[in-house]
Amino acid sequence: MNLIDAYRYLAALERHRHFGRAADACHITQPALSNALRALESNLGVAIVRRSRQFEGFTPEGQEVLAVAHRILREQETLVQDLASSAGQPRGRLVIGTVPTALPIAARFAAWLVRHHPGIAPQLRSMASQDIESGLEDLSLDIGLGFAERAQARAGVQLTPQYEEHHHLLWRSAEETGQEPAAVVSASERHAASAGLAIPVALAVGPSIPWAQAVERPLCLLTPEMHHRALLERVFAGLGLQVRPVLETDSVLALVVAVQAGPLAAVMPGALVATVAPAPGLHVSPLTQPDLRTPIAFMTSARVRPSRALEAALALAGRADWLQHARAFSGALAVSRPSASAHIPSA
Repeated sequence: MNLIDAYRYLAALERHRHFGRAADACHITQPALSNALRALESNLGVAIVRRSRQFEGFTPEGQEVLAVAHRILREQETLVQDLASSAGQPRGRLVIGTVPTALPIAARFAAWLVRHHPGIAPQLRSMASQDIESGLEDLSLDIGLGFAERAQARAGVQLTPQYEEHHHLLWRSAEETGQEPAAVVSASERHAASAGLAIPVALAVGPSIPWAQAVERPLCLLTPEMHHRALLERVFAGLGLQVRPVLETDSVLALVVAVQAGPLAAVMPGALVATVAPAPGLHVSPLTQPDLRTPIAFMTSARVRPSRALEAALALAGRADWLQHARAFSGALAVSRPSASAHIPSA
């Protein structure tokens, strides 16, 4: 029995929660995966997986084995990277977990990393905050990008601050009012202009509006278990507002598409707004009263020695040019022409 392979299969089963999908991820047949896990159980003398006709979870002993498996796989990957890398040329895999609302920045970071270090192979996963925290704890993740305020409360987590997120209302009117909309100039466009790059057509925007006015729209929100939703609920509660969204989803893509299909609205961070293509009737307005600012940071485990790939990633995460780029594609949006009214046309 190949113990490393068995541990790899076990980790895949934890991630995919399905025998067939775990086998596909490991590029083996389902019977081969099942046989390897049964052989591991026989070798250790304990049941690891709870089975019926499908995967039902891990036994208490299985959870202990899984924790050891993650540590061994992490040590093996670190060793492989040490042996394969040379000075200034790291090689190996880097598993990045990111909260969905920071996914555009994480994708940009992965692209920068590959450009500067072609030997690194990033694996980007969109995850809830609690899953990122668990992944850093059990070593199934190398690095996470998420909400700094959550990570600051956890022992053994190191933070590398990245940017401060601002919040905006993205909305689509049922029909055009005939008024010529102002053009939004995002920080990304200002960055492009300063670099002599072509500037894309911008979304239409109104001036800043208060949160209390934004909730008068039919809102699409992320689901309650997601930390971004918890941030919004904190604002709503502070204003004494009761918000009943017309649609809830755990997908930021579904959030954007629902607004584009309109006439709906969603509260989004600048990193997401910067990815939305302009369309007739689609607008964005910065939200104020209160001004919600959310620090976003990379986080890593302080309990283990970083791999060569992780060392390179942390070095990049602290570079001034990367930080300027990240902040150019997130945070605040600037209005190019003021308007006399902050009114949002009704649906």
